[in-house]
Amino acid sequence: MRSLCRLFAVFLLFASSAALGVETINVVVWDEQQPAQKEAYDDFLGNEIASYLEKQSGISVRTVNLASPEKGIADNVLNSCDVLIWWGHVRQFEITPEQGKAIVKRIKSGQLDLIALHSAHWATPFVEAMKDRTMSNALTRFKQISSEQLDLQYVDPPRRYFAPDRDDLLTPRFYPRKFPNGRTELVIHWPNCCFPAYRNDGKPSTLYTIQPDHPIAQGIPSRFQLPSTEMYDEPFHVPEPDEVIFEERWPTGEWFRSGMIWNIGDGKVFYFRPGHETFPVYKQEVALNIIENAVRFLGKNK
Repeated sequence: MRSLCRLFAVFLLFASSAALGVETINVVVWDEQQPAQKEAYDDFLGNEIASYLEKQSGISVRTVNLASPEKGIADNVLNSCDVLIWWGHVRQFEITPEQGKAIVKRIKSGQLDLIALHSAHWATPFVEAMKDRTMSNALTRFKQISSEQLDLQYVDPPRRYFAPDRDDLLTPRFYPRKFPNGRTELVIHWPNCCFPAYRNDGKPSTLYTIQPDHPIAQGIPSRFQLPSTEMYDEPFHVPEPDEVIFEERWPTGEWFRSGMIWNIGDGKVFYFRPGHETFPVYKQEVALNIIENAVRFLGKNK
């Protein structure tokens, strides 16, 4: 009798899930697999994250890397992806702008969302997403200017893959220049997607949950410490995010917006800062819980 009751309970749970339209969230973890990761992870950082996620209900995980066919971003991989988690570092340039823009196109259409981790601030898909958001912001800001009278000029960061100086003007930025013939030139300085200072001495940081009611913060303490991580210091040269969920601070005074979300068309990009390939940040339960929450939040409407 007890077995029949248990079977009936399982049937009801299955039926309820089907009725509610609960579906599996398909996650692709893209990892550069830098050899230095072996200092902190037995089987690379991306595999550590994937191993955790695949044990959670309702999540299906696939891992890819630069050695995978088409650098891990083949159409057959992305076509079945709801949430793309990205870790890149010293080989960011091997993903071309065209490949990054193709991923952003999928984000804008609402097909997939992106989670960029730590040094993926310079990952090509993240950079192209920030450029797309910059363009959207600029055109919205100057929407009163007729497109027939508008010329666009783009300015790249002076040094690609170099941190900005502390006294550099913040990017992105844009401004119009009007000419006597009635035309307007809109000059857009693309975001550097970096920050003026970093330090990889492995000192602890303290994170503060500043949006405790956000789904990504579900079950996360209002304040928690990571025992060993790399330091990044503001200002972060990116478009103003739509939401900031976590802030991170160091005893030496540096701080960073360490959990940010941007709306990109019909999709979203979530940047989570903590990490370093030689520090086991993603062996920490709280960091993995945040990744899981982000996956469920981003993937819920796919």
